[in-house]
Amino acid sequence: MKKENLTTALIFIVGTELIGALSALLSGGNFSVFYQSLHQPPLAPPGWLFPVMWAILYALMGFSAYQIYISDDAQKHKALLLYFIQLAVNFSWSIVFFRFQSLLGAVFVILLLLVLVFLMILQFGKIRKSAGWLNLPYLAWVAFATYLTIGIYRLN
Repeated sequence: MKKENLTTALIFIVGTELIGALSALLSGGNFSVFYQSLHQPPLAPPGWLFPVMWAILYALMGFSAYQIYISDDAQKHKALLLYFIQLAVNFSWSIVFFRFQSLLGAVFVILLLLVLVFLMILQFGKIRKSAGWLNLPYLAWVAFATYLTIGIYRLN
């Protein structure tokens, strides 16, 4: 990879990680206290797993967006717009859930995110298959997060 391509790849990866970190910062910081106070659905993981998973997923998302960015495909701008829209919705989930403690609002946000991630994967896959494949763990995690969010809403 050329030096300028490595720099651009790192900008996409680190930029995506920073968006996740900013969302966490704006969410209020009392994640574990609030999360532990909620009745959890079956299969709910321990709280420490979430930041680990998100760090991995944000890196994969950033690298996949980089792959789209460097492509010559005429649809890359549409795909990147979809990427940034889903990233904004992703950003808002933690704020809605943790800062505002709106469980129903979080259900709507996560359902929208699930649809957007699916559409993004389809769009990315048309341009570069590997960019689509890199987001399958993200789709699986968001599907699991959808289950958890709906479960927490129903139990609380």
